[in-house]
Amino acid sequence: MLKRQHHVAFSLAALAVILAAVLHFMGANDVLQFVIDAAALSLLAMQVSSGTEQVGAHLNPRATGVMQAALGNLPELLVCSFSLRAGLVHVVQAALIGSILGNSLLVLGLAILVGGIKHGRMHFDAEAPRMIASLMMLAVAALAMPTLAAELHTPAAAHERALSAASAIVLLAVFVASIPFSLNSDPERSVRHAERADVEADAWPLRVAVAVLVVASVGAGLVSEWFVSVLEPAITALHVSEEFAGLVIVALAGNAVENVAGIRLAAKNRPDYAISVILNSSLLIALAVGPVLVLLSFVLGGPVLTLVLRPLLIAALLITTLTTAIIVNDGETIWLEGVALIGLYGIIAAAFWWG
Repeated sequence: MLKRQHHVAFSLAALAVILAAVLHFMGANDVLQFVIDAAALSLLAMQVSSGTEQVGAHLNPRATGVMQAALGNLPELLVCSFSLRAGLVHVVQAALIGSILGNSLLVLGLAILVGGIKHGRMHFDAEAPRMIASLMMLAVAALAMPTLAAELHTPAAAHERALSAASAIVLLAVFVASIPFSLNSDPERSVRHAERADVEADAWPLRVAVAVLVVASVGAGLVSEWFVSVLEPAITALHVSEEFAGLVIVALAGNAVENVAGIRLAAKNRPDYAISVILNSSLLIALAVGPVLVLLSFVLGGPVLTLVLRPLLIAALLITTLTTAIIVNDGETIWLEGVALIGLYGIIAAAFWWG
């Protein structure tokens, strides 16, 4: 049976999409469309996530993991694809990095803060977070090398498209190799059976779960196109840079909002599961979504997306990865570490306000 909160969530998402459609076809103010489209996209991202989870409740855990990996970042993939076709390469690059920063700093910081205030010092198994941190360092290296090659004017600088494609293929190969580890690792081995039993007891009927997933995915596709169509004029009207819009607004609307589930898990004193959900989302962006977009850009018809980024984006990603690795390395967190992560996110966002 569907709970009242689910009906409220469906209603809010539907109203946001209807309002976005009305404003789009009426040709309303670009900034107003931009705000409503971003809100609708966030609500749809949450519904895609919920639909994927509920369909997974009718499958085995391994199949659920594959579904979440394939569909969990669909809204952001759509937004970035439409942005590439519109020629907004810098927005896409910033959005990909911003999604990682939003999850690894803002969402993780809020989860640690909420869990720490409610439950005090929280302990978790650090094995999986350490592995995620190691793979994130590989992703940072894969993103840094094309950028360094261009900035240092090496012979590879003349082949940035080929180097980006090669790096993307390597990252995808690592992602495929990491799937068995991700599916077999169990951050809460002692409580996951009870957790899954709770999910199954609260599961939607399969036809409802599939319908929500399909409708939310179609809605995300429509709203993504409307969102991108007003992105440039809204950026101009708001006097913000493309990098800030991608790093903060597009990234939060398309990806990080759905990970509020991690905050709820931390509030329930399940830090293992919360940290795994949040950091795995960042890793998926780095190892799968970004590389897929690089390869797709060769056939989308717009400019080719390369991994030659602004140096400040690479620096922000490196600082984020190192800071996150330090915090999760000891297997325990306190609320002050959450404050530090949120503060770092604010500093990085402010650095991109002017471009």
